[in-house]
Amino acid sequence: MRSELGFAEVIVTQKLKIRLDLTASMIFIVICGENVKSELGFSLWFHDDENLRFVKIIEIGKDLRSVWALVAVVCTIIFTWRLLLAPSGPHGRQPKPQPQPQPSSQVNTQPNSNLLPSSTQTVIDDLFQPVKPTLGQIVRQRLNDGRKVTCRLLGIILEESTPEELQVVTNQATVRSSVLEVVLEMTKFCDLYLMETVLDDETEKRVLTALENAGIFTSGGLIKDKVLFCSKEVGRTSFVRQLEPDWHIDSNREISSQLARFIKCQLHISPLKTEQIAPNVFTSSSLEQFFGV
Repeated sequence: MRSELGFAEVIVTQKLKIRLDLTASMIFIVICGENVKSELGFSLWFHDDENLRFVKIIEIGKDLRSVWALVAVVCTIIFTWRLLLAPSGPHGRQPKPQPQPQPSSQVNTQPNSNLLPSSTQTVIDDLFQPVKPTLGQIVRQRLNDGRKVTCRLLGIILEESTPEELQVVTNQATVRSSVLEVVLEMTKFCDLYLMETVLDDETEKRVLTALENAGIFTSGGLIKDKVLFCSKEVGRTSFVRQLEPDWHIDSNREISSQLARFIKCQLHISPLKTEQIAPNVFTSSSLEQFFGV
C-alpha cells in the first residue's frame, strides 16, 4: 500500500535500486537487481506529489565497505520519514473519551436481622460471642504460670487484719467469702502455703477451724501442714525465704520491701493506693480484685 506522501528511491548503481514506500506506520524496502559491488553510489530521492517532481534528499558517493555505513543510511531514511509524517499543526491525536462508569447500585452489607427468626438470630449471636476465660485460666495467666505461692492470712483471706484482733475473737476467725473462690482455684493449680503471726495456740486453732469450715482443706488441694504460724513478723520473712516461692502475697509493706530482692514476684495488698515498692512488686486493693473477680 502506497501512501499519499509519495515514495523514495535509493539508487545504488544501475543494477541495484532500493525503493522505499513511505506509509503511516512502516517502511517497505524492495531490492531489485544484482548484488552490490565494492564501489557504491547512493542517492536518496523523494517524490513530491503536489509539485509532481522528484526532490533529492541525500547523495553519498564513497566507498562503503562496512555494515555501519549502511546502518547510518537507513537511520537517515527513517528520521526523514518521521519528519514527513509529523503533524503540520498543533492538532494532535485526541485521546478517546473514556466512558463514564455507571453508578452501581449500592449493596447493603449489613445483615438484615428481619430475614431470620428471632430464635435463630439469638443462636448465631451466641456463637460469635467472645469466649470468656475461666477463673482457673485467669489465675494461671496472672501468676504467669508460677507454681509455688506463699500468702499471708490476715487482711487477705481472713476478715481480721491484725493478730490482736484475731486473738479476741470468741468463736472462730472469719474467711472472706469474696476471696474463697480464688483461693480454692489457687490450691488446684499452685503449691500454696498460708502463713500468719499469732499470739497464742488458741488463735492458731481458730484459724485452722475457719479454713476447714470454708472447705479449703476438702474442696481444694491444701493440707493443714501447709498452714504455717509464727510468733513474730520476722518469722514470716524467714518462711518465705526458705520456701523460695515464685510469688509471695502480703499486706505488710515492710516485709514486701525486704523480700523484693529474693522473690521473683510479689503482690502487695493494700486498700490505699501507694507508691510502687519495686519493679517486681505488684499492688492491688484485694486478692480477688487482682484476678478480676
